[in-house]
Amino acid sequence: MNTLLLDSDDVDEHAALAAVIDAVEQAFGAFERGTTQMPAKSYIDLPQYNGDFRSMPAYLDTGDWDAAGLKWVNVHPDNPADHGLPTVLGTMIYSDPETAFPLAIMDGTTLTMKRTGAAAAVATDYLAVEDASSLGLVGAGVQSYTQLEAISEVRPIEEVVVSDPDDERVERFVETYEDRFDVRGGSISEAGHCDVLSTVTPVEDPIVGLEDVGDQTHINAIGADAEGKHELSDELLGAARIVIDDHEQCTHSGEINVPYGEGVLTDADIHGEIGELVVGAKAGRTAETGVTVFDSTGLAIQDVAAARVVYENARETDSGYDFGMIDTDQ
Repeated sequence: MNTLLLDSDDVDEHAALAAVIDAVEQAFGAFERGTTQMPAKSYIDLPQYNGDFRSMPAYLDTGDWDAAGLKWVNVHPDNPADHGLPTVLGTMIYSDPETAFPLAIMDGTTLTMKRTGAAAAVATDYLAVEDASSLGLVGAGVQSYTQLEAISEVRPIEEVVVSDPDDERVERFVETYEDRFDVRGGSISEAGHCDVLSTVTPVEDPIVGLEDVGDQTHINAIGADAEGKHELSDELLGAARIVIDDHEQCTHSGEINVPYGEGVLTDADIHGEIGELVVGAKAGRTAETGVTVFDSTGLAIQDVAAARVVYENARETDSGYDFGMIDTDQ
């Protein structure tokens, strides 16, 4: 019995977004039903290297399938300048829950982008207007690409407006998609007045206000992944129907962490978790719903669900590198 080694190209090829979106939706449902195990993310701080490690283990049982795995990820800001390496390097170990055999070791960085895009797509499907055809993006980094790819799987996106202070990044984004979409650069307000808006920036001072979005815009707040980060103004959050992925993570390090910590937002201002929408315990968008916000911090169950899709697809096509890591001749 062999372990499958899958690099970033393999993950990119086999993380078919439609399948990943479905798997992440099932993971959110399992989380709400209580058929998951997801210990809190643990940290190893390494100030001598200006970095840290984070471990994200999870198990989930959707009823149709179960899966287990661990993502081992870091943040080392000095890597690009000092070592020619990415700031973030993720490794995913995907295991058989029944035997604990390591079925695959795969690139976790590309996997993270895919599952983050998929989570936004799930939220968009429940919270955006049914005929949403325009998507705004605030931030033109790597995650913006996956946001467009994933959201266009669940809504008939035709027009795309991308806003970023770096003109070269905007130009690259436009050139990538100009053959598929009516895509252009624009202001934050122009992006925000689209039917769907995804914010993918690392800012700590809000850059999107209530006046910057439409009356029924759905917002995927993706950028806030640490305490103190905050892309949307308190006024905007206060006026919106807020859906989160996990209460503990979102109140500690998600989009709502700053106003929640200051008491500006309370639990009464949170409509529910995305899993509640998936299982039908809470309503998504209704005729009376105005602006909606999905606060996405990223859950380990999403990584495991996405890893299952990648592994199954790779096995079907004999992709990756098969190697005997574990001696099974016992």
